[in-house]
Amino acid sequence: MRATATPHDALFKKFMSQPPLARQFLDIHLPSTIRQHCDLDTLQLVPTSFIERDLSAFYSDVLFSMRTDCGEGYIYTLIEHQSTPDRHMTLRMMRYTIAAMQRHLDEGHKEIPIVVPVLFYQGKISPYPYSMNWLDSFRAPALAKQIYCHPFPLVDVTVIPDEEIMAHRDIARMEMAHKAIRLRDLLENIDPIATLLSVDYNDNLSIDVIFYLLRHGDTDDRDKVVEILMQARPQLKEQIMTIEQQWRQESHLQGRQEGRQEGRQEGLQQGIQEAKLQVAQRMLRDNIDVKTIMKFTGLSEGDLQQLNS
Repeated sequence: MRATATPHDALFKKFMSQPPLARQFLDIHLPSTIRQHCDLDTLQLVPTSFIERDLSAFYSDVLFSMRTDCGEGYIYTLIEHQSTPDRHMTLRMMRYTIAAMQRHLDEGHKEIPIVVPVLFYQGKISPYPYSMNWLDSFRAPALAKQIYCHPFPLVDVTVIPDEEIMAHRDIARMEMAHKAIRLRDLLENIDPIATLLSVDYNDNLSIDVIFYLLRHGDTDDRDKVVEILMQARPQLKEQIMTIEQQWRQESHLQGRQEGRQEGRQEGLQQGIQEAKLQVAQRMLRDNIDVKTIMKFTGLSEGDLQQLNS
């Protein structure tokens, strides 16, 4: 945070921190196509900042929450303090806008809010010389529009048919392994993987695929999976056996550790129960009534009956 604010920053925030004045500012300057969706009567100043430290000497930000006709939203106003315009200002504004969206989600909301970025410029060069459409700052604006204004490319291996993946040349092993790893049992999809592994591919990548499957996949018949993999890639038999042996050793060690933990827990519970019974026995000798003993020790009537038997 800055030790001292610039005079531009101080004056701007003095006005914009008062919702009635901020409302007037936005009512005047927001484009009507955006303004019609905003309820400026609900403006509230949000006490936060998204400006990185290395930029804080040049920009001041003000964030307002408000209601829109599609739920809660924000007005994000940025004042530029540089003497020269910033060619990449729109990219910075996009970064801050996304930060405001993330802040909203971090507060527990489930949907991304509308955030309206606004630049307040008062630099020496007039008028502001750069486009406020952030896509125009790309080397290829048309391609940028195609990428950022349409659905992003999605590679969902869970729905790509096996036969299509099989035709994906060198990356087919990786895709098929990722598809199979989420199955309840690797055996359900081991055959196409074995077929891919049998091709004369790079052994290092093939062993990476096998390692991934054996370390992170689930199966009811692990020996069968190992056998199929070794048949598919016999030249890697030694490495496959090493991976399997390491997995079994670690699983055994983990099982022993869990067993010891369970044993300690059972021993602790047993010790507590024995202590309660000893206390109950002494209370019975002192002729204390059963209900009081049960309330004091937490033992059941059946537990106390066993002491008397």
